[in-house]
Formats: sequence, structure tokens, C-alpha cells
Amino acid sequence: MGLIQDLGGPLAEGFSRLGLASQIGVAVGGFVLLSVILNVLNQVLFKNPNEPPVVFHWFPFIGSTITYGMDPPRFFKENRAKYGDCFTFILLGKKTTVYVGPKGNDFILNGKIRDVCAEEIYTVLTTPVFGKDVVYDCPNSKLMEQKKFMKIALTTEAFRSYVPIISDEVKSYFKRSPDFKGQSGIVNICPKMAQITIFTASHALQGKEIRDKFDETLADLYHDLDMGFTPINFMLHWAPLPWNKRRDHAQRTVAKIYMDTIKARRERGETGAQDIMYHLMNSTYKNGVRVPDHEIAHMMIALLMAGQHSSSSTSSWIMLRLASRPDIMEELYQEQIKNLGPDLPPLTYEDLAKLPLNQAIVKETLRLHAPIHSIMRAVKQPMPVPGTKYVIPNNHVLLAAPGVSASDEQYFPQPDLWEPHRWEKDHPLAPSMVRNPDEEEEEKVDYGYGLVSKGAASPYLPFGAGRHRCIGENFANLQLQTIIAETVRMFKFRNVDGSDKVIGTDYASLFSRPLEPANIYWEKRDKQ
Repeated sequence: MGLIQDLGGPLAEGFSRLGLASQIGVAVGGFVLLSVILNVLNQVLFKNPNEPPVVFHWFPFIGSTITYGMDPPRFFKENRAKYGDCFTFILLGKKTTVYVGPKGNDFILNGKIRDVCAEEIYTVLTTPVFGKDVVYDCPNSKLMEQKKFMKIALTTEAFRSYVPIISDEVKSYFKRSPDFKGQSGIVNICPKMAQITIFTASHALQGKEIRDKFDETLADLYHDLDMGFTPINFMLHWAPLPWNKRRDHAQRTVAKIYMDTIKARRERGETGAQDIMYHLMNSTYKNGVRVPDHEIAHMMIALLMAGQHSSSSTSSWIMLRLASRPDIMEELYQEQIKNLGPDLPPLTYEDLAKLPLNQAIVKETLRLHAPIHSIMRAVKQPMPVPGTKYVIPNNHVLLAAPGVSASDEQYFPQPDLWEPHRWEKDHPLAPSMVRNPDEEEEEKVDYGYGLVSKGAASPYLPFGAGRHRCIGENFANLQLQTIIAETVRMFKFRNVDGSDKVIGTDYASLFSRPLEPANIYWEKRDKQ
């Protein structure tokens, strides 16, 4: 009896605490339920006819974040079928208006600087990766000047020098890689292509001195930088999360390599060099200020990232597609023998123009596997949508998804079929592109870094459009075509199980890539 009395106090206190916890749980549950009810009522009863329809969602703030993040292209297509080309969804509490199709591409990507802003959206992602005072961490006018500085590395004369450099890097990589010893084997192709693209881009764009500082370990640091572009970092870019710690370590490490190189080159009084770093070291902004060394280092990171993340993903998809279609890979090999000669001489810049199927591989892979599935802009002032009653308020984010129109049957027959031959003239699956028949040539505009195509009303925009169109488009094509040509000379690929299936897509980063492991079977050609 005494023991029971002794326990009575603690038991009563325990039950009291349980009761309080239960009450708190009920209160929280009631709050959540009330929020859901009010959120649903708001969607049903208070629709604004002058704004795009809102994708139905149960939970406020969360909205459609989860379904969008799991598979953005499917999310766009399903909601396009329900709501039309223009609709709004809630992304982490932010009203995000999607406008798909050629008209949507043009409306968003060719938006005037007074109406839309990329910097407000992307600086939280790009600044920790690239560094301060470059790209979106500076006024748009300064960014345009920085792009102009970069274009010296993107001339035809420069491209002629790049092809043999890229060719040698690809051949050297495969010969020294332990994963390609022997006559055949199985390999997870994605990390290999990531390394090949970083070695080829660093050597071609930034010179041998920089390339010699890169090895497989340093190449992996660029992967850590790339993972700084995870969608959750729109909100948690500042948080001490594991991937952010790796991102910050990688940024400091790579930036120091560039800073040390700049310092050494200044100390030895170098003159007359032709590489992009030397050009930046001797460049001056319009206001008379010389480009500071830390900005040079950060621009070098941005330049290499621009030549890395999309090419890494695209080259992986290309190899996986070739493994699913060994017949196409053999066609590529025979194309080189026919057009370049049976001895397969060293590749030149001019040779790439003689390989139309090789070019079509890149086009078709970019069509089905757009590296960037979502291109966002902050709305600066209310924007009427031409031909509709909609006005996009300035508290919305605009989202373009050119990949949707690139896989639309209206423009691409059998859109889900990877068929590089569709890019041949008069092929039954040839694309129906949107062009103004009265235009004799594409309209071009100079945003401050040279003439670029203004046309954005197209279903196929793998490199974007407008003032933020990728300036590395031509380099990416050259790099990818050269990598394909050299790989085809050395190997035959097929799927491990002999099927024609292709692996799914990983949307963990803003840059879509194949799910890993992405294993393929490789076999060296006889002469290898």
C-alpha cells in the first residue's frame, strides 16, 4: 500500500503530462485541419478570373512542391492537360506561374528587363557556387560585360584549336582509366562522362596550365559545386547541411587554385598569352575599373561550370542512348569511315561539319533530355499575357519549361521516341518548327555581349533564349560532337541486359541527369 502511495504522485504527474501532450497534439491537428479546410475553400470560392488557374492542392505553403519536385516534366504535362498552357502552382509558399509552349517560351525568356528578373531568383543558388560579384551577384549590366569578356574563348579560331585538345583528352582518359582495361566490361558511365567533360572543358577553355592542376579528385569537387544547385537551396542555401558544406569547401578549394595561378602569372610578368584567364587579367570594365582578381577566379569557376554541368548530363544521356541503340552507334562509326576516310585521321574542326548524324545525336538527346527543366524569372510589375484575359501579378514567379514543347507531338511526331534521323530533311518524323515564313533570317539582338538570336517562340530551345541565352551553346555542341566521335572510334556499347530500355531521370538537382548507377556494357573495337 505504501509503495502504491509512493508511486501515485509520479504516475499522476506522468498521466498529467500525457494529457497535456495529447491536448497539444489535438490542437496542432485541429490547426492543420482548419488550415486545409480554409485553403480548399479559398481555392473553390475565391478564384480570380484575371489570373491563371491555380493547381489544386491540399496544404498551404507546401502546395504542389512535392509532386513538382518528383517529376517536373510529368507535372507540367499533366497540369497542362487540366488547365491549359498557362497555370499557377504553389512552390514552397510562392505562387509560380508556368507558361508552356512556344508562346510561353517567348513571353518569359524574351521578357523585358523591366518586367522580369533572373537575378532575384538565382543569386541564392549561384553566389555560393561561383562566388561574389559575378553572374547573378552583380547588376545585369555588369553581367553582360562579363559575358562579353568570355566570348574571346568562343570564336571560330578558338574552336579550331579546341577539337584536337578535346580529342586528345578523351583518348587519354579512356586509355588510363582502370575501368576500361581489357577488351570489354561494365561501367557506370555517368561519373566517367563527368570527368571527361571537366578535363576537356578545363583544357580547351582555360588552358594547359589550369588543366594540369585537375585530376579525378578535383573533378569531383565540381560535382560538389553542382549539387549546390539542389531545389531545396532556394530556401536553405545558408543552412549547414552536408551538401552545402561540401559545396563551400569545393568553392574555396577551386577558387584558391585560380587565385594562386593568377598571382603566379602576374609575378612572372607574363605577356602575350591567348587564354581566357590572361584576357580577364588584362580586361577593364566600361567604368574604367580593372577586373579584380577574385572576380577573375569566380568567372573562371562560372565558365567551367557552364561548360560542365549541362555537358556532363547530356554526354551521359548520349552514351546511354547509344547503348540502347547499338545500330545507331555503328552508323556513327560508318559515317566517319565514309566521310573522313577508312584510316580515321585525327579529328579537325572542319570534320565535324561532315558528320550530320553525329550532330543529330546531340540535337535529339537535348530534345528529350533538356539539362534544365525549369527556367524561372521574378515578376517585377503586372504582366498581361497577350491573347488572354490573364495578368500575372508582381508577387508571382514565372516559369518556362521549353522541354515540354520539345516533347510535344504537335511539333515532333512520336515525341517520346529517340530518333536522331528525324533531323534529316524530309524524314517522316522531321520536326515542325515554329517560324515566321516572312522572315528571311532570324532576328538578332545585342544585349551587351554580342549578337544572339532573339527568337524564343520556338518549341526547341535547349540553350534558352533572350538576354540569358547560354553563350556556350556553340562550345557545348563542339565538345559533345568531339566526345561522341572519339568514343565511337574506340568502343561499341550496349545495355547490360541487351534491351533497348533507358534508365530514369534524377531530378535531385536543378540539372536533370540519369539515375545512377547507369551501367552499360562496353567492348573495344578490334583495332583498339
